[in-house]
Formats: sequence, structure tokens, C-alpha cells
Amino acid sequence: MTIVYALVSRQKTVLAEYTATSATGNFPTVTRVLLAKIPPVDGRMTYVYDEYTFHYVVEGGICFLCMSDEKNKHRVPFAFLQEVKDLFTQKYGMEVPQRAIAFSLNEEFSRVIKDRMDYYNNAGNAVDNLAAVKNQIEGVKGVMVENIERVLERGEKIELLVDKTDRLNQQAFKFEASSRNLRRAMWWKNARWAAFLTVAGGFLVFFIASLFCGFDFHKCRAH
Repeated sequence: MTIVYALVSRQKTVLAEYTATSATGNFPTVTRVLLAKIPPVDGRMTYVYDEYTFHYVVEGGICFLCMSDEKNKHRVPFAFLQEVKDLFTQKYGMEVPQRAIAFSLNEEFSRVIKDRMDYYNNAGNAVDNLAAVKNQIEGVKGVMVENIERVLERGEKIELLVDKTDRLNQQAFKFEASSRNLRRAMWWKNARWAAFLTVAGGFLVFFIASLFCGFDFHKCRAH
């Protein structure tokens, strides 16, 4: 399971967000639609969109939301959100977020989101043994799971586009390999030209010298 995106907002005002380098897409736009649908009351919920899930926790009017790529696993995302919420509250308290303007906390807190996201994503299969995740077992049992289309108004439609960089990485690897091959071919081409010019230059010097001294250099020998 991978958490690919997370944000902290006050209703529709995003205060900080971070997108993992493992994915690209329009999910920041999709979350803006979701934020308009999330009630500003304390609670937690999961929205499902195809194979992706949006989990959120609201406390004190502040929403902590993340997107993951496995819809049947909730404990890890909610453990991640809980820790992000605790760190955010510890850092800014309850008053600063209520008056902060959009993205005013992003430069500082996006690094915290990244650090926690990397931590939970890199834990691998051992992540379920984390104490923070175990603490979520009972909590997530009561979390409502709803299809994202049910919160949309009639005629309203969103399309989630996600491009995992596995393909991008493959393309980058192929590009890097072809670049190495091109550089190697160019090096050999330049080396051959250098060798050719060196030999040609030597023959040219010999030819000019032979014009003055003779091919056996007898004219230039000391008498």
C-alpha cells in the first residue's frame, strides 16, 4: 500500500499539502471537490474512487486528508493521518490554523507530511506492527466507507487521473541507458577522429620536412 498524497485544510482552504514522487495526476483537483463536501464537524471517513481511497480526519475545523492506492486497507492511512494531526496541532496549536491563509504553512509543514509519508510507505509489510497502526484497529472499525460519487450533486462529475511513476521510471531508465550508449558512441567517434588527426598531422609534418630535407633527411644532416 502507498500513500501518494496528503493535505491539511480549513474547509476548502488548503494550508499545506504534499504529493509523493511516486505518482502524478489530478488528485489535488479532485480533493478540492471533496473538501467542499466534507462537513466541518469532528469525524473521520473514507471515500472510494475506483482502486483509490481518500481518507480524512476532521478535528477542530481542520481537515487532514490523504489518498492511498488500496481501498481495503484503512489502518495505515488513518495512523498516518493521526500522527500528522498530532504533529500539526503540536506545532501550530488551535488558533494559528483558524486564521492562516491558503498555503501559508506549506513551506514548513509539507516537509513534515513528506517525512511521515515516507516513513509509513517505506515500512513495507512491517507497517502493521507499528504501535501507531495497532492503535487504529478499533478506531477504523466504525469508519464509514462511501463511494465518492454519492457525495456529488446531480450532474457533477470528477475524473481521477493517476500516473504512477513506475512507467516514468522505466522511461527514465531507457532514456538514461540510451544516453549512456550515445555518449559512449560519441566518445569512440571523437577518439577515432583524434587518432586520425594525430596520424594525419604526423604525415603532414613528415611530408613538409621531407620537402626541405629529402625523404631520407640527407639535406638536413650536419656536415
